[in-house]
Amino acid sequence: MNKKLKKWLIWLFALFALLLISIFFSLSVGADRISLAKVVALIFSPQPGTESAILFQIRLPRILLAIFVGGTLAVAGVIFQGMFRNPLVGPYTLGVSGGAGLGVTLTIILGLHFIAPLAGMLGAILAIIVVYFLASRRGFLRVSILLLIGVMVSFFSSSLITLIMALANVTELHGIFFWIMGSLEESNILLIKLVVALSSLGAILSFFFAHTLNAFSLGEEEALHLGINVERTKKFLFLLASLLTGCVVSISGMIGFVGLVVPHFMRLLVGADHHIFFPSAFLGGGIFLLLCDTFARTIISPMELPVGVITGILGGIIFICLLSKKGSGLNS
Repeated sequence: MNKKLKKWLIWLFALFALLLISIFFSLSVGADRISLAKVVALIFSPQPGTESAILFQIRLPRILLAIFVGGTLAVAGVIFQGMFRNPLVGPYTLGVSGGAGLGVTLTIILGLHFIAPLAGMLGAILAIIVVYFLASRRGFLRVSILLLIGVMVSFFSSSLITLIMALANVTELHGIFFWIMGSLEESNILLIKLVVALSSLGAILSFFFAHTLNAFSLGEEEALHLGINVERTKKFLFLLASLLTGCVVSISGMIGFVGLVVPHFMRLLVGADHHIFFPSAFLGGGIFLLLCDTFARTIISPMELPVGVITGILGGIIFICLLSKKGSGLNS
């Protein structure tokens, strides 16, 4: 077996094993603790009862959402960082989350909570359209301008959200705040299934561009010489990563640092080849967000913290550590 392939398989196996450990740990802890032996027994032999309801109706859907939201944000981060060749670009840099946040904020103010995910997705799509057309000229997608416009759209959306929050009452303000800080407490199974399906499709599609992003790391001119249609690929990757971000943000809120920190950490572990980078980032993002969410809902149990608070604190600490580490890719 190829030495590189063997190394990749070892890393994927290790990450998958860590994900399974994290899942069982998350299933067992909470306001009502369930022993690991009982968790395993209920999984292989479901029985009606309180513990079974807690596992399959409350914790398992939340765990699935954490894995696929975290994995999707990490994959989107890998795409954006590879496309821009900039390690500081993340899924929220281009205004997608700002557009989604503005859409959800308006529904909360108008009392239309039941369409909040739809409004969030529409807001994200509107932000994508604005950024895309402002950055496109004569069929060319100007990457440097794209980044600048995305930051401006994000800032504009955040300003409007702040204005709305200043005019909101206490109840509305509480709802907006918790959405902005991120939450995986979603009871609609249909929405969870939709996130799982779209995230899986997006992760599979992104893997087919592993070779392309490897070429992009050498520069657009070199990628062009390798036979890659650079402009068409940039447009597709931008739309793919933005739509994936919009999809998960409209459900979970603006959970920060996952799409920025996880790609850096995975790059240190497995290398920058996107053939291994994509699957490892997906698994790493799922593990990171799942553990952060488990911590958020248990640290002051029975109350829970917004998961974005935990990802922000841990992500900031990890990012600073990576920033100070030679060869992390941040100092280049």
